[in-house]
Amino acid sequence: MQYFWLNNKEENKKLIVFFNGWAMNETPIQHLECDDYNVLVIYDYRDFNFDFSEFNLKKYLKKYLIAWSMGVCACNLFYDILNNFDKKIAINGTTKIVDDNLGIPCKIYKATQKFLNEANCDKFIKNMFDNGNLNHGVTITRPIEELRDEMSAIQNISFDKQIEFDKAIISEDDRIIPTKNQLHFWRNKTEISYIHSTHCPFENYSSFKELICQTKT
Repeated sequence: MQYFWLNNKEENKKLIVFFNGWAMNETPIQHLECDDYNVLVIYDYRDFNFDFSEFNLKKYLKKYLIAWSMGVCACNLFYDILNNFDKKIAINGTTKIVDDNLGIPCKIYKATQKFLNEANCDKFIKNMFDNGNLNHGVTITRPIEELRDEMSAIQNISFDKQIEFDKAIISEDDRIIPTKNQLHFWRNKTEISYIHSTHCPFENYSSFKELICQTKT
């Protein structure tokens, strides 16, 4: 796993840990105002080595987890740390990342992994948005082999305990992780909020505070 700070100011006493989606960098969320939140973005799930101890989490008065897409699965490896956060939000993801009823259908996942190339990556990006034609400035910059390895690793991920999310935000037209599969997974587990969007819903928000405090419909 790798990380970068979208915002990191010594005076800020509120922290957001954002678990990113597969193959993603900062472009889906870089427009969001951070305000007085420090925002730590975690990505690259080829391996699951990450040491939270290098960050002084105790200095923060409030801590929030936002996990998107594959990040909803990956963050569970850090249950003992993240489950104690003040609020935990899952966005368009489940912990069953490859599953015909609860995640990405197995046939689609395997085909994507087998035939992954630059053209298919471009198609994936476009399918995250409304019309399938625009990428809204979101790009994939990592090598294809890295992305294929990431898919293999996340497919085989296992953990003993699952984070108790306070809310699951589900887009009504998700073309990556089917909306109905997300609903099946989250029903009776947590509060569900629907948003009129696709797999990448962040254009519906202007700030991380708005994302934490309310759900647009």
